[in-house]
Amino acid sequence: MNYKLQGLEIQSQLEMESLDNSSIHEFEDESLFTPGAEAQKTHSMQAVGECSFSRGSQASGDKVWRNICRSIKTVVFSTKLNLLMPFGPLAIFVYKLTGHNGWVFFLSLLGITPLAERLGYATEQLAFYTGATVGGLLNATFGNATELIISIYALKRGMLRVVQQSLLGSILSNMLLVLGCAFFSGGLVFHEKEQVFNKATAVVNSGLLLMAVMGLLFPAVLHYTHTEVHFGKSELALSRFSSCIMLVAYATYLFFQLKSQKNLYVPLNEEVSQNEENSDDDEAPEISKWESIIWLSIMTAWISILSEYLVNAIEGASVAWNLPVAFISVILLPIVGNAAEHASAIMFAMKDKLDISLGVAIGSSTQISMFGIPFCVVVGWIMGRPMDLNFQLFETATLFITVLVVAFMLQDGTSNYFKGLMLILCYLIVAASFFVHVDPSPADETQSKT
Repeated sequence: MNYKLQGLEIQSQLEMESLDNSSIHEFEDESLFTPGAEAQKTHSMQAVGECSFSRGSQASGDKVWRNICRSIKTVVFSTKLNLLMPFGPLAIFVYKLTGHNGWVFFLSLLGITPLAERLGYATEQLAFYTGATVGGLLNATFGNATELIISIYALKRGMLRVVQQSLLGSILSNMLLVLGCAFFSGGLVFHEKEQVFNKATAVVNSGLLLMAVMGLLFPAVLHYTHTEVHFGKSELALSRFSSCIMLVAYATYLFFQLKSQKNLYVPLNEEVSQNEENSDDDEAPEISKWESIIWLSIMTAWISILSEYLVNAIEGASVAWNLPVAFISVILLPIVGNAAEHASAIMFAMKDKLDISLGVAIGSSTQISMFGIPFCVVVGWIMGRPMDLNFQLFETATLFITVLVVAFMLQDGTSNYFKGLMLILCYLIVAASFFVHVDPSPADETQSKT
C-alpha cells in the first residue's frame, strides 16, 4: 500500500510539473506575439535604423562638404592670378561710392582677368567628360566667352564701334602678342635648335583668317566706293549674309578638324614621344562633371555682371585718362580675354609643345574671326542693332596686313626667338597706331559720302 501511495504521489507530482512547464512555455510563446512585445521589438529596430541612417547622413554630409572645400581649393586657390578676384567687388563698390569711371574701368578690368582664365579652366575640365566633338564645340563657345559677353553688353548700349574694335583687338593680340611671346620664350629655352610645328594646322587656320578678312573687306569697300544699290542697306544686308556663311564655314571646319581629318592635326612629335607623354603628362580631370558645370555658370554670371560695369565706364575712362576709345577697345580690353591664352601659349612653348601653343594663339584668332564676329552680327540683327562687318578702312587694313605677316611666319613650320621678337615688335607698331588713331564721327562719314 505504501509503495502504491508513494507511486501515486510521485506520478501526481510529475504530472503537476509537466503542467507547470507546459504553462510556462505557453506563457512564453504568448508573450512573444503580444502587441506590446511587437511594439517594443519594432521600436528597437527603428532606433537602430535611425541611428544607422543618422550616421550615414552625417557621413554623406561630411563627404559633400569635403568635396565642396576640395572644389573651391582647386578652382579658386590653385593659381596666383586669382589674387585679382577681389578687384571685381571693389569695382562695384567704387562705382556705388564715387562713380569715377576711370577707376571703375581699371578695377573691372583687373577683376575680370582671373575670371576669364578660370572660365577657360572650367571649360577644359568639362571637355574631359563630353568627348572630342562636344568638347570642341564647348571650346568654340566658351573659349572666347569673355570677349563675347563684353561685346553683347556693348551691343545692348549701342556701342557698335566698341564691339568691332574689341573683337579686332583680340584677334591682333592673339596673332601678334600671344604667338610672338610663345615663339620668343620657346626660342630662348631651346636656342640651340629650331622648334617645329605641324604646318597643316597653320595652313588651314591661315585660310580661315583670310576668309574672315575677305568678309570684312567687301562691306568696307562697298561703303567707301559708294557703289551700294540701296544706300545704307546693301552694306548691312551683305554683312548679315556673309556672317551666316562664315558661321557655316566655321561649323564645317569643326567637323573637319574633329571628325574627318584628325590625322592632319596630330603633332609631329606625338608618335615619337607617345609612350613618354602617356606616362608623364597623362592629364585627368581635377573636378567632377557637375562641378565643372556649376563653376562654368558661376564664372559666366560674374563676368556678365562685371562686363556691364566695364562697358559703362569705357567712355568715362577715355575722358579721365585722355586715351582714345579705339586704343582702349583694341589694346586694353583684349588683355582681359587673352590672359589665359597668353600664359598657356608661353608655358607650352617652353615645354617644346609648340603645336599646342600655335593652337591656343591662332585657334583663338580663328574662333573670334569666324565665330565671334559673325555671331555678334547675328545677335545685333536679333536686337535690332545695325551691327555690320564694315570695320572701317584703318582697322580692316590692319587686320589684313597682320594676317599676311603671320601667314608668312608660319609657312615653313619652324619657330625661333627672332620670329617671336618680330611679331612682338609688330604688335607694338599696331598699339602705337591705335594710340594716335581717332575714330571718325558719324558727321564726318556723312560728309565723305556726299
